[in-house]
Amino acid sequence: MPEIHLSEQDEKFIEEQVAAGIFKDADAVISAGLRLLGSKEGRFVELQRLIQEGLDDLEAGRVMEFSTADDLTAHIIKLAEEQNEAKASGGHRSGAERSSRRS
Repeated sequence: MPEIHLSEQDEKFIEEQVAAGIFKDADAVISAGLRLLGSKEGRFVELQRLIQEGLDDLEAGRVMEFSTADDLTAHIIKLAEEQNEAKASGGHRSGAERSSRRS
């Protein structure tokens, strides 16, 4: 394992965390930081994937338009009801299968 060099500020933070009893030792502080970094990185990658999926849908013309906010609300409620029915019946359909496309 390579040696890790920390700034004075980082060392002080680790010492404070251990002294406060939040972590038992410096290794636990570093491990928690790495887990947090990994989870944030994972969420960031998933967000990038979802953004790209939306852009791809736009480019392919897979869009829906609503005349009013009430129309949008009604559509969302309908999708939620369909999803609940699918769960109750043991089936699980994707969003594309649940929704009809309007333009």
